Amino acid sequence: MRRRAVESESIASIGYNASRNELEIEFRQSGSVYRYFGVSAVEYIEFMAAESKGTYLNQVFKLREHRYIVVREVRQR
Repeated sequence: MRRRAVESESIASIGYNASRNELEIEFRQSGSVYRYFGVSAVEYIEFMAAESKGTYLNQVFKLREHRYIVVREVRQR
């Protein structure tokens, strides 16, 4: 999935596959990538429009409890 860079202290990039309703988030500090399922186009648009993507992720998006997988996990030493 193609992700595009975003301005955020905590999120490096976000991608969306509309045909599968999947959203990917790459985290800036760890480099880990999470893929969320069942995400509507409206949710994606709201996320991308949020002034603070990190705040939106923690206070709005995560509360919706989308199923997710870790696509890439980078452990810090």
